[in-house]
Amino acid sequence: MTHDAPLSPRSLSHLSDVHRRVMTAAQLRAHGVTPAEQTEQCRPGGPWRELLPNVVLLHPGPPTGEERLHGALLYAARAAAPAVPVQPTSASPHRPRYAEAVLTGLVALTLHGFSHAPAPDALNRVDVLVPRLRRLRSTGYVRVLRTADLPVPQSVSGLPVAPVPRALADAVAELTDAEAVRRLLTEAVRGGHCEPVAVVRELTRAKLLGRAHVVDAVDSLVAEGRSAAEDRLYRMVRECGLPDPVWNVDLRLPGGPHLGGLDAYWPDHAVAVELDTRAPLPGHREGGDALWSEYARKREHLERLGITVVYTTPKKLRDCPEQQAAVVRTALMASGDRDPAAYVVVLPR
Repeated sequence: MTHDAPLSPRSLSHLSDVHRRVMTAAQLRAHGVTPAEQTEQCRPGGPWRELLPNVVLLHPGPPTGEERLHGALLYAARAAAPAVPVQPTSASPHRPRYAEAVLTGLVALTLHGFSHAPAPDALNRVDVLVPRLRRLRSTGYVRVLRTADLPVPQSVSGLPVAPVPRALADAVAELTDAEAVRRLLTEAVRGGHCEPVAVVRELTRAKLLGRAHVVDAVDSLVAEGRSAAEDRLYRMVRECGLPDPVWNVDLRLPGGPHLGGLDAYWPDHAVAVELDTRAPLPGHREGGDALWSEYARKREHLERLGITVVYTTPKKLRDCPEQQAAVVRTALMASGDRDPAAYVVVLPR
């Protein structure tokens, strides 16, 4: 094969540009390129180069960030059969399936749009998740992470990418810079990528909460998540036309015990809203069951006094605020049909 010879007698019109520029040895064979021809094309000074084992860059220059990601996935993906290229999916015929390979870590966060994650071109390493039983080694710029729990990937720019909480945990596992960890976790919540509890769940699964700098960053994350959830609650009340409550109050019986804090309270209707922002840290916070028991005890006590408590979560306020507003509105309207509530003292929290 000469340098100017066509790649193969088979049409490549179904492939995108990047899929024409990076191919596996098996795909090249399927397009009529013999191993000897591949070796000739990849010789020093030739028009092609080996990007990774059995992955060929079909031009002599350095790979782009997109080519590096595509090459990493081709290296890590399990083909359907020997010497047969991975076939396009029926849902997206122009995008090949990267079976059993998922981008994670910093590169996944970059693809999810994190401003504090480096651009793909600037990353020295690309992390790819594969099933634990795969026999595949890290090589070149690709770090293979074997896992017993391969996440269901999200498609970002046609690439299989780990969900944000998993990508965060895999990135944090390699970071020792406390400020970098804090920035990434904060952006996850502030940018609306995910809720704190999902991040804490993944950090717990990855056994990262024994690291002091991670625990400190999670403290900031939980505070950031509560602040964002409170903003959503304020917005829900305002935009859905609910009457103004008193915000962030403590309730007490006259001369009696403290009844608990509430995020919003309508004294004339004896209706309260409380945000469930639990994100317990094992060994650092009360466990989730203990926290929920505390919520349940408080709710039971208040409802015995005739106060209706509506619990909501940051996710519900983000995904369906109108539905949450309807629940609150129904409780307010039903207050006239209930017996009067006990008198309580309302104090700022």
